Amino acid sequence: MIKVNVFYENDKISKVSFKGHALYDDYGKDIVCAAVSSIVTTTVNAIITLDSKACYYDTTDGILNITIKEDSEIAIKLINNMLNMLKELEETYPKNIKIGGLR
Repeated sequence: MIKVNVFYENDKISKVSFKGHALYDDYGKDIVCAAVSSIVTTTVNAIITLDSKACYYDTTDGILNITIKEDSEIAIKLINNMLNMLKELEETYPKNIKIGGLR
């Protein structure tokens, strides 16, 4: 299962963390994992393209963290859009993706 955790600081999203594999199908054939990867990659690339100082990301031990560095309206809108798309996936594939920490 892919576990997504949303962290807040001063009632604003400060970080989103991703861990795990969807296990919907074999590696390379997993449509849930592919969808999450596409949504997250597109979001991070859009934020960096529009406001390079708004966030950074890192991967350590199979965990992806997206950290919001600045109070960027663009970053917040794009992160919220990403979370909305991930929530739709969670509703369709509840055994494969779980989002925690949403307010």
